[in-house]
Amino acid sequence: MLRSARLPAGATERGSAVVDFVLVGALVSLVFMAVIQLALVLHVRNTLIDAAATGARYGTLADRSPEDGIRRTSELIHASLGAEYAGDITSAEQTAGDARLLEITVRAPLPVIGLIGPDGGIEVAGHAAWR
Repeated sequence: MLRSARLPAGATERGSAVVDFVLVGALVSLVFMAVIQLALVLHVRNTLIDAAATGARYGTLADRSPEDGIRRTSELIHASLGAEYAGDITSAEQTAGDARLLEITVRAPLPVIGLIGPDGGIEVAGHAAWR
């Protein structure tokens, strides 16, 4: 007669803790990197909005023109994010009620992996009223 060999308790689970650790560690790392990337996207967006609004305010000063606002916006973006984010900046005059507004629009790459991403993924605008 053949007797079945009995394995000690827990012998079939041997080595599974290593696999669990690797799988959970990889999942936690992936979630952590996604949160960091989201924070980077929000940082880029907020920086672009601030630069556009500052450029619009600068362009509406008494001795300045919309081109000066575009140039100021470009300088701010170039100093904070880099030249590739300051490539597509436009200005337009708008009206809201009886107020004249200067709108500075910035189109920049959407950072997908680090700061690398497709062009035109983010479009933000800043407004200022002429006095």
